[in-house]
Amino acid sequence: MSLKELYNPESGKMRVAGLMSRSGTNLKKIIEHGRKIEAEEGRAPYQVVVVFSDNPESNAETIGKDYEIPVIIRDLGAFHRERGKLRKDLTVRAEFDEGTVRVLKSFNVDIAAYAGYMSIATEPLINAFLGVNVHPADLSIMNGEKRKYTRDHAVRDAILAGEKHLRATTHIIEKKVDYGRILMVSPPLAVTLPKDFNPDNKDQVKKVSDQHQNRLKEVGDWVIFPRTLEYLADGRYSQDNQGNLYFDNKLIQQGLRLEAA
Repeated sequence: MSLKELYNPESGKMRVAGLMSRSGTNLKKIIEHGRKIEAEEGRAPYQVVVVFSDNPESNAETIGKDYEIPVIIRDLGAFHRERGKLRKDLTVRAEFDEGTVRVLKSFNVDIAAYAGYMSIATEPLINAFLGVNVHPADLSIMNGEKRKYTRDHAVRDAILAGEKHLRATTHIIEKKVDYGRILMVSPPLAVTLPKDFNPDNKDQVKKVSDQHQNRLKEVGDWVIFPRTLEYLADGRYSQDNQGNLYFDNKLIQQGLRLEAA
């Protein structure tokens, strides 16, 4: 059986583009993790070489300034408006993504880290770089043939479904949203509900969901996203000819699952 590394460390330090749309907290953790490894171990498996945002109101400029990283901002909303099209028009999105690819290629990017990037990626961007995303749910949980907790309200949906624990997942960006191959699943976060929890109370459900999502970022997203990039850069992830993923040459059908941070 022949395996091919998702990234070959013999190519040198893995060059990462950080894609973001809002606060960029995930991106900051990614940057800091890489620099911490370099300071403590004297090696730098990856480097964020450019920050990209599709939203001029995001925190991209501040992050770029704080970490001395070049910043590219392309206003996706304005791009659609100029063409008289709605933001959900993915034909226009593909045109936007083609421009984004041209910009990012000038930085010799190897990996695109979707660190709070809120726009659906289309084929030009998906095909140009290996993309990695983090999602606030265990994407290995199925409902028939479908992944049970996808899209924007995954934490809320998991809580209302009675899940006792929440996890975050890193996965490869592929054409179907939240259906990319799983790279890593975080340690579990226990669901703790107030005694008066009422699933029919929308305000309470939102408050509880937001609280859990914020906690999940700390024990989930901020742990597994940087670590996934580190392991990718070290050549520990590979795939066979059918696209099945391996970690340290062992098949991981549902990703590398962590039971402790």
